[in-house]
Amino acid sequence: MRYYAHPEEGIDLVRVNEAIEAAFRAFGRNEVEMPPKVYVSIDGGDFRTMPASIPSLGLAGVKVVNVHPDNPARGLPSVMALLVLLEPSTGLPYALMNATMLTDRRTGAAGAVAARHLCRRTDGVQVGLVGAGRQAEAQLEATRAWLGIERVRVWSRSETSARAFARRFPDLEVEIADLERVTDCDLLVTTTPSRTPIVRDEWVRDGTHINAIGADAPGKQELDPAVLARARLFVDDPRQAVHSGEINVPIATGLLDPALIAGTLGDVVLGRTGRRSETEVTVFDSTGLAIQDLAIARVALDGPDRGIEVPFP
Repeated sequence: MRYYAHPEEGIDLVRVNEAIEAAFRAFGRNEVEMPPKVYVSIDGGDFRTMPASIPSLGLAGVKVVNVHPDNPARGLPSVMALLVLLEPSTGLPYALMNATMLTDRRTGAAGAVAARHLCRRTDGVQVGLVGAGRQAEAQLEATRAWLGIERVRVWSRSETSARAFARRFPDLEVEIADLERVTDCDLLVTTTPSRTPIVRDEWVRDGTHINAIGADAPGKQELDPAVLARARLFVDDPRQAVHSGEINVPIATGLLDPALIAGTLGDVVLGRTGRRSETEVTVFDSTGLAIQDLAIARVALDGPDRGIEVPFP
């Protein structure tokens, strides 16, 4: 078995986007085995276990990932992850990977896939970012690998974080703005850990596509439920989304009917459903799937070998 400490180094974002799109395509065709992620609460946060298998790609494995929102104050990432890949025919572990940055990348790629298929334009795109952390950066990097971006507006509770974010993209026009101005865009991406809606319905203009990324656990929500009631909704996995996605609170409180879900991103990629008009508001509710981890792991393993031999068993 080999241990990969920094498998994300030098990774090609276009290849990652393509791999994640292929994983969603396999999911849409029911060609994967993937139970919903399991949440375990621990002091200050939680950790999740995420197993999956994609037989057509010869991939099987499991990721363990934590979410501790207060970690940055301790000098630690709020999300850290470890991934084990298994040989499908024997179950033998053959790769152990630091999946912290890979988790950021694969989540960013899911947003790029959704934007490519659901945003009303793929060039001259005006992007609004609610949140300025690592995931906002991953979303923007993955999306611009596939779409032509005209300008970016970003909001953060911390102006210092917003300014630092803008400095990381000197080749883009990045404006620090208030929430209402940020939501005036073609593609709105929300990446905060909020438990109360921060994007109001009256701010979202017709034709906007929203990638709702931050709500990934029960009780989290970033969007006014009226946005969801008005929009055409797509999810990564309905079983996870109703439990821990952007739609979890409105469904639990009776403000949203699960029947309003128009399909999965896999269905969208396969062309079974999608945007119906230029004025329709669309939402992709991302909770993060184990098949995404397997897909990006394959891309990382196909790159430069930086693994260290680890005796096993």
